[in-house]
Amino acid sequence: MRIGVLGTGTMAEGLAGQWARAGHTVFIGGRTPANARALAGRIGHGARAGSLREAAGFGEATLLAVAYEGVSATLEAAGAGEGTLSGRALIDCTNALVPGRFVLATDGGPGVAERIAAQAVGAHVVKGFNLCADSVWRMTPPVFADGPLAVPLCGDDEGALEAVRTLVRDMGCVPLDGGPLERARHLESTAAFLLGFWFAGAEPRAALPPAAAQVPHRVAD
Repeated sequence: MRIGVLGTGTMAEGLAGQWARAGHTVFIGGRTPANARALAGRIGHGARAGSLREAAGFGEATLLAVAYEGVSATLEAAGAGEGTLSGRALIDCTNALVPGRFVLATDGGPGVAERIAAQAVGAHVVKGFNLCADSVWRMTPPVFADGPLAVPLCGDDEGALEAVRTLVRDMGCVPLDGGPLERARHLESTAAFLLGFWFAGAEPRAALPPAAAQVPHRVAD
């Protein structure tokens, strides 16, 4: 699969590196050409580099991997409002957190993924990869004691979702259906909640029983 990447940071490096190693063709787009070229060089495996607009028009799927504060400007520079991402799966791995507080900067309004969908004309936004830090995505593969990592995905277009499911599987993880894009805001809230635990040194999975234990029961009349 041809994958364009908008951003040159650590999340872009972790995810794009996984996909390049799996045999996908990656194009890194950045505001600073030197940074894009440097990242493509670190990734290797034939990764190419250029402008944000070039990356937007490159692939069947596009990864948006920048800090929330830079999302709107990045999409504008990539020509998203002009339809450069139309018809493509646009993967949103961003989180909008108030620094140091682990609460949503978007609280009371649309989620990040919905805002991206409103700005990126014709793009099929899929929310995913936002629950883990870049260090997890650098693991090859991201497998823990209890098995491969599950990656929740939210989106409205089945074709785009299937493309992203393929990318999840190709990095050794398991795709998990999270529902339509309107539910992405809950995935973003989950990230804020879990990251607060992790940064405090706690293990949030200890509070979650296995699926087999979650058997609904009927309340007596």
